[in-house]
Amino acid sequence: MVQTSESESRKLLGALRDAMAEDSAGQARLDKIVQLTASSMRSQVCSIYLFRDQDTLELCATEGLNAAAVHKTRMRIGEGLVGRVARYNQIINTADAPSAKGFRFMAETGEEIYSSFLGVPIQRLGDSLGVLVVQSKEAREFSADEIYALEVVAMVLAEMTELGAFVGDGDALSARHQKPVMFHAKSAQDGVAEGLVYLHEPRVVVTNPIADDPEIETQRLEDALDRLRISVDQMLTNARSGDAEQLEVLEAYRLFANSKGWRRRMEEDIQRGLSAEAAVEKEQSAARSRMGQSKDAYLRERLHDLDDLSNRLLRLLTGQGSDTGAEVPPNPILVARNIGPGELLDYGRSLRGIVLEEGSVGSHAAIVARALAIPLLIRAKGIVTEALNGDAIMIDGDQGYVHLRPDEGVQKAMRDKIAMMRQQADRYVELRDKPAKAKCGTVVQLLMNAGLMADLPSLPSSGAEGVGLFRTELQFLAQNQMPKRAELVSQYTRVVDAAEGRKVVFRTLDIGSDKVLPYMVPQDEPNPAMGWRAIRVGLDKPGILRMQLQALLRATAGRDLWVMFPFIAQFDEFHGALAELDRAKAREIKLGHVLPKQIHVGAMLETPSLAFAPDQFFKEVDFLSIGGNDLKQFFFAADRENERVRRRYDTLNTSFLNFLEQIVTRARSSQTHLSFCGEDAGRPLEAACFAALGIGTLSMRPASVAPVKHLIRRINLKELKTVIDAARAAGHQSVRGPVTEWLKNGAQ
Repeated sequence: MVQTSESESRKLLGALRDAMAEDSAGQARLDKIVQLTASSMRSQVCSIYLFRDQDTLELCATEGLNAAAVHKTRMRIGEGLVGRVARYNQIINTADAPSAKGFRFMAETGEEIYSSFLGVPIQRLGDSLGVLVVQSKEAREFSADEIYALEVVAMVLAEMTELGAFVGDGDALSARHQKPVMFHAKSAQDGVAEGLVYLHEPRVVVTNPIADDPEIETQRLEDALDRLRISVDQMLTNARSGDAEQLEVLEAYRLFANSKGWRRRMEEDIQRGLSAEAAVEKEQSAARSRMGQSKDAYLRERLHDLDDLSNRLLRLLTGQGSDTGAEVPPNPILVARNIGPGELLDYGRSLRGIVLEEGSVGSHAAIVARALAIPLLIRAKGIVTEALNGDAIMIDGDQGYVHLRPDEGVQKAMRDKIAMMRQQADRYVELRDKPAKAKCGTVVQLLMNAGLMADLPSLPSSGAEGVGLFRTELQFLAQNQMPKRAELVSQYTRVVDAAEGRKVVFRTLDIGSDKVLPYMVPQDEPNPAMGWRAIRVGLDKPGILRMQLQALLRATAGRDLWVMFPFIAQFDEFHGALAELDRAKAREIKLGHVLPKQIHVGAMLETPSLAFAPDQFFKEVDFLSIGGNDLKQFFFAADRENERVRRRYDTLNTSFLNFLEQIVTRARSSQTHLSFCGEDAGRPLEAACFAALGIGTLSMRPASVAPVKHLIRRINLKELKTVIDAARAAGHQSVRGPVTEWLKNGAQ
């Protein structure tokens, strides 16, 4: 068994550095690398396969295989042993390659005479760039030392590929970060935008992956680790008065920062010839790879902590801070792995769009993006490593596509779509001050959703008659500590003042499930959407609810207060919330404060159970708002965070419409004002159907008010109700088809 010593590894890396320093073409450098590696590893074959596109690998250089196969042999990811290494980012080491799982014989390479196979992924921070392979005639497994040596070479190859050392003819050797790339993503906030990339956290570039003196590099690493440990200890000291969750995260940071195993692995990499920066990034790439493969949520979180610490360590070593001095470009589209609500609010409305590698439709970032009416796409895998600051980018939040460095054809198509949307918006301007009055004479009240002071200026221009839902939790989510009562009073006063006499319905704190406060201890719940959330938290922690109610009472002194309690599932929860409101009123009277002129108390109907509450509930509540997002997921038992099922069930399903109609009937019989709030209220077709069923108030995002008003004003809701009834009687699962056909045929 061949052993590869540390000195031999350094010798190989030194030879590689010299080869790359030569003024030669990219292909010549690759050819030199495979020759040097095969010789050092005492193998008959060394080959480099690089991606020519997202799904196809290409043989780009070889020592030992048929030279004519270079740039001719290609395979899909997952195809053959090389393709399997690339797909799973895992090493394959076998003494009998033809018998190994997934083996595919490539006749043109002449590799049939080689028995042993060792393939390692060429990857950089989880971004797979290709595969490095050595083969030999002798039937043997390669040693741990040999595997380690080949991984080090692969890491250097990844860094030099990133720096453009192997640019040449053909797609596989084309310069990185220059070709057009399209990413499939999930839409968390619709809209279309064009702009330039602004990276939330610009990546660190390692320009010196190979070093001469291990002692100097080890000392540099030790110095940086010392500074890292001091900074983590300082963060812990500052957070001592904070919440348990923050302390737990920082304790995990300190554990990793003091990890002897982490430090030892990086020191071993340095001894083999890597620079301190390259050693850190090698470990970081390994953590990213494990993160992507792990199904354990806790382990993924810990690996994420290690990834973050590695970034901090790299910035200490390179001096490349998170603030690189890059100016925010015009029309910026933010690109990030993930982002918190506070950080997103700091950018404000200057952003034209947001693209995240991670995130969910219910994440804090998505909530803020919707409040700011900024298109948001999530789960655009790989975009952080592909995008550069200032790159042209176009996003389609309606279809779920991100076009990075788009070609002329894509640019024209997207600009045509943007222009069409602007023309449509211009046509809606004349409707701003007109009522949503259908041809049958029915008037529908259209309100807007809000959650930030920044939303209120759009109230007059949107054409909405007021705010049907003000999400009070956004102020709580955007801060690292519980806001004080005085802060809440100030904010709520500004909101009511900005509304200029229009109705504003304040929903009390709706936290839990997908909205966990930064300073709140997270609950380990198997199904958080059906767990400890919203009014359940408020009743179990009445101090928070009472403080918020007192702030609302003071902010609306002498004016009307509309307050709504979220996620009421049964009558006694509403009674409990009313009791807290009564206590808050009693305290305000005792303190001599002026109460609101009139208090209207409502509840959100988000659970099917509340639709079957006693008649007394419908008589006591002043108004009800159907929370369509939650009600639909519970009605169909389809988690709206689960992409496999959340679009499976149609809002215009006849069974769901039948259920809504039952709610309308109960509300009418008790003369309870009823509205519908949620994403579906802002979709013109759905909104028209809700109005036809008798829901007289709809609340939606500001941008949706005009399109909904436009449709309602040109149709007869009584005729639409007839179409819906006929579709239900005919046994249609959904009325969408018949209603769409009716509209196409010139509904009057």
